[in-house]
Amino acid sequence: MLITISGLAGSGTTTVSRLVAGALHLDRVPGGEVFRQLAAESGMSLAEFGEHAQHHPEIDRELDDRLEARAREGSCVIESRLAAWLASRAGLLAVRVWIDCDEAVRAARVAERDGTSPQQAEVDNTEREALEHARYHAVYDIDLEDRSPYDLVLDSTSASAAALADQVIERARATFG
Repeated sequence: MLITISGLAGSGTTTVSRLVAGALHLDRVPGGEVFRQLAAESGMSLAEFGEHAQHHPEIDRELDDRLEARAREGSCVIESRLAAWLASRAGLLAVRVWIDCDEAVRAARVAERDGTSPQQAEVDNTEREALEHARYHAVYDIDLEDRSPYDLVLDSTSASAAALADQVIERARATFG
């Protein structure tokens, strides 16, 4: 069983992926943890490595190679912006989920998580998303606005994480039995 969960910062991917992995007794593989592992292996802080990655597309490829290798093993929930694209391009059977959410709601969630203001979080989200959109297009020819690789496109603006997780679990059980 392979499930990918993707979405922009503050959309609820971490919470939903934890709930789904726990309910289905699957490993949870967050792309952010793999990124942190790469930073540690490089002897850089997360901030330094993030800046370094902006100018070194091979870092994205290494991250994605590791995520794809883990995806091929199955029995996991991979949380990463590009996880569905990776699974699709690798021809892997997966339930691929995108979680949408209103920008202001995402900013409020990120502000609470990061201890900043919602206004600053919205600015930070916008800047980060612009960089990611450009990088993913340049490195992979992927448009993050394209929802074609997803089996489920959910919206967490007003739905609870538990309700979203239930939908993912239902689809996974229907897909994998």
